[in-house]
Amino acid sequence: MARTRKPSPFGPSREPAGQGNGRPGKPAAGQKAVGAAKPRQQQVIPDAVAGRMARRVAVATGIPTALGMAVFVVSYILVSRQVLDIPPAATLVTSGAFFLLGLVGLSYGVLSAGWEDAPGSLLGFEQIPLNLGRMRASVRAMREGGAGSGPQA
Repeated sequence: MARTRKPSPFGPSREPAGQGNGRPGKPAAGQKAVGAAKPRQQQVIPDAVAGRMARRVAVATGIPTALGMAVFVVSYILVSRQVLDIPPAATLVTSGAFFLLGLVGLSYGVLSAGWEDAPGSLLGFEQIPLNLGRMRASVRAMREGGAGSGPQA
């Protein structure tokens, strides 16, 4: 016997034929949205923390990504002017390494931001183990069916 699953909160709604406006997730004119009156139990990221995360992500991702694109330009200039004979594989590996570093920078930017109102250290390395613990606790809570645990001090 197949188990029935709870619908995901971000998936399309499964309305019976003939109801709604034909667009999943949106009520038809004159219909009230189901669950619209319920207060959300999820915690949001405070503005100060979100700004800190955005700045760190922009720097830690933007610089390596720009360098990854610059590798193609510099390589083209050096090869076309016959300054150096650079193999295409070297250009590809070097730019790929910079793009991979940008991906690591994305994770670093999010995990290194502290959840306190006051800004922490410049690089925020001390926040990474704390935020990894929070993330693991949140995933564990979601697996057990509860809401995320949110930030803990």
